[in-house]
Amino acid sequence: MTVRRDFKEPARCRPDLVIGREELFAQAREQLASGGSVLLHGPAGIGKSTVLRALTTECAHSARTVLRCSATESESHLPFLALADLFGLVLDEVSGKLPAAQRTALESALTGRGESTLQRDGLALRLAVLSALRALAAEGPVLVVADDLQWLDPASAELLGFAARRLGDTPVRLLCAVRTEGQEYDRHLRASPPDTLAVRLNPLSRNQVSALLDHRGYTGLPRSTVRDIHRTSGGNPLFALELGRALAENPTPPRPGEPLPVPTSLRALVLHRLDMLSDEARRTLLVASAGARPTLALLHAAGREHAEAETAQAAELGLLATEPEGPALRFAHPLISAALYAEAPAQERRAAHAALSTAASDPIERARHLALATHGTDPDVAARLAEAAALARDRGAPSVAASLGLLAARHTPADSAPGPDERRLQAAEDAITAGEVDLARDIAREVLTRSVLPAERVRAWIVVIEAAGHALGDVDAVFPQALADAGDDPGLLAQVHYQLAWRGLVVEGTFAEGREEAARAAELAARAGDRRTELLALAFQAQTETLMGHPDAPATIKRALKEPQDPWVACHHNGAGSARFRWLIMSDQLPEARATITALLREVRRRGMVESEVHFLRFLAETELRSGHCGRALDLAREGLRLARDSGIGETASAVLTSLAEASGGDVDRALALAREAVEHAEQIGDQMYASRALTALGHAQLVAGDAPGAVVSLRRVRELEHGLGVTDPARGRWQGDLAEALVQVGEAAEAQDVIDITRHHALRLGRESVLAVIDRAEALVRAARGEHDGALGQLTSAQDRLAKLGHGLEEARAAFALARLRTRQPAPTSYEEAARLFRRCRALPWLRQVDAAAASGPPEPAPAPAAVPDGLECLASMERQVAALVMEGATNREIAARLFISVKTVEATLTRVYRKLGIRSRVDIVRLAAGRRTN
Repeated sequence: MTVRRDFKEPARCRPDLVIGREELFAQAREQLASGGSVLLHGPAGIGKSTVLRALTTECAHSARTVLRCSATESESHLPFLALADLFGLVLDEVSGKLPAAQRTALESALTGRGESTLQRDGLALRLAVLSALRALAAEGPVLVVADDLQWLDPASAELLGFAARRLGDTPVRLLCAVRTEGQEYDRHLRASPPDTLAVRLNPLSRNQVSALLDHRGYTGLPRSTVRDIHRTSGGNPLFALELGRALAENPTPPRPGEPLPVPTSLRALVLHRLDMLSDEARRTLLVASAGARPTLALLHAAGREHAEAETAQAAELGLLATEPEGPALRFAHPLISAALYAEAPAQERRAAHAALSTAASDPIERARHLALATHGTDPDVAARLAEAAALARDRGAPSVAASLGLLAARHTPADSAPGPDERRLQAAEDAITAGEVDLARDIAREVLTRSVLPAERVRAWIVVIEAAGHALGDVDAVFPQALADAGDDPGLLAQVHYQLAWRGLVVEGTFAEGREEAARAAELAARAGDRRTELLALAFQAQTETLMGHPDAPATIKRALKEPQDPWVACHHNGAGSARFRWLIMSDQLPEARATITALLREVRRRGMVESEVHFLRFLAETELRSGHCGRALDLAREGLRLARDSGIGETASAVLTSLAEASGGDVDRALALAREAVEHAEQIGDQMYASRALTALGHAQLVAGDAPGAVVSLRRVRELEHGLGVTDPARGRWQGDLAEALVQVGEAAEAQDVIDITRHHALRLGRESVLAVIDRAEALVRAARGEHDGALGQLTSAQDRLAKLGHGLEEARAAFALARLRTRQPAPTSYEEAARLFRRCRALPWLRQVDAAAASGPPEPAPAPAAVPDGLECLASMERQVAALVMEGATNREIAARLFISVKTVEATLTRVYRKLGIRSRVDIVRLAAGRRTN
């Protein structure tokens, strides 16, 4: 029999498991599947019970008997209660199989009849539990599930531990969970079977907390709020959900700079020791919770004379960390600080902030505390807050600047200049810089509900547009309203037309329209004296001209770099510095491109410009990838993707670059998944520019994975999209060589040559030397497929040498690999050494695996020389005829792949087309065709 009591978790809760727990869940499941035991441990609320229930649901089907107990603190004093939970329903099944003394002892303990104790019946009870488990296991596997081991009554814990240590090879698995702090799980592990795997559940990341909140219905929270929930909860799922619930139920959101509201349930959980503090000690801790970085010196300056003794008392009670790092005081958990603040009356909180407004040494902190200690509007307080926001902006803390700006707006009288809405819009722009686009959008929408001033309305519309990122189609209705509000003001019109330039590129999918709108914006901005917008528009125009292969691109870049420069635009990802980087990397000036982008990345990090940091990390990763530093590129790409997903900015572009880096130096399956994710997202929002980039990454990953037909489909779509966009510079996506190579592999050599000829024409016109070398490498493969081996060898050798001189290490290695495959005629173990050496230097792991596979499969035989087309095969393409001819000779798919320099998967796909065209079903029919031809 199988005992299942409340094992099945409600369907709506199941997805919680996979949020941040995939790896450890798989690890635990594998351990249980192999017959081992698992001990889950971690602090309260971390999700142990959720994982335990899900593992039970998944593993119960493989057990004949499932025994479960779940202890509680209030019942931990009752002896044998857990034992009764475990064996109560199977007592009748096992009692007859136990010796009389063991049966009597076990029945007495489970039923309460008699006075069984460990002291009196110790050995008999211990052996009874062990024998009962063995008896159940004799009928089939047993799974013992025990939650909250820390509350097991001592008698049951002792008996279960005794049996667990002696089960040996008996098919009994234990799945247990215990609440621990730190690594305090050793004693529970000692009471488990020797093969038990201890799995610690760690805090969730910010993204995982965001996903958890969304799953539970707390959607639409600004990223800044999710960030605060993550920080306050410490990544604890229970705490995060309770904080999310409190926010959802609270009609009034917290003021900027204030901690989150903490529900009563969590206050009781973390502040149960607060009653043991004196009133003065509680006030001292309140001041500490209100401070950003509390120290003993700060508490003294705020009037807390006995801070040392009072904080020492709090540390003894576990409210403060016992070993603070440096002079700063640290609460044992961030939630304690937030709960302590939430518990205090409003008057006491204002008093704490008032004290800190004079005690804090940092002017930004003083201004924040002054605002939180002040009621109503006050122009002096508002002015100090605006000054503090400007200081935070200069320090590279735009998120802090946005928070202070909102406080300044709250305290600004309606008739002041600047007014409250002007300060709100400045806060929204700071939020955009910090990557908090949800907050920025909400502020702008609020201003639009009441402002009638054209300048404020256009400024708000611009924030709404910029907050949309590349999903400009979602805000398409905004542009006419912004133009209407701009009227005939050239300065306002310049800002709107600059955004229309992006719309032309992203929504309409045409570089020509984007260039035209950018040129108009630059002209309007120059007339209005708006140098910032003029520089942005010129930089946009320069980038589009570069990608279009337009002859005016160098002159426009010079105009964009002309003085006077705006410091913010100079380092912005849409500024002239970025345009210059793109020109350098497309012109094969890799060292200069690296120096340029490294300097820009350093500056935007100093300024806290998160969106620009996301883009520049991607640009630097791209530079390293071009240089053949695949490991470094992969690290940078992954870092950029994490930042993009944390901030919600540039996720598609970052996924594209990370896919390329994974295909070159990491995991090809992950490269495929990222590229498909990027394609889907770009197509959903109608972004043709990034759809083409995403398909480029997908086609490349498919080629590396050996799926040449898939690569052809993807890269043909790129060709169509770039034609529609008006892109003629082959250095923009560098997909042409991959398409030509894939076409050769599927037997479309004529189309491959067309791609090569068109690409060579544009590359020669624009001086794209690395593109020309890659195209020559692809053309050598076309020539080899036609049997022109000597010419192909010479062309590959030349291509490899030129790529080496240009510093394109990965492309050089690919040329060496193609050369090695073409040169190999007789068994020669060292034939691939040069390619392997170059790929190792690049840390190009997927390519190294291809080299190993090629070396292991032995040297390929020479491809057949061109011959008359066999009878019946006239309808086939060149590659299809070659494959069919080799099948007629009796070659296997692997042998065909080696002789024609293609993958086995490509051979299989080619044969499928051959069968369809010839109206046959298998390779046997091809052999019959050959036999019929010989007979005739």
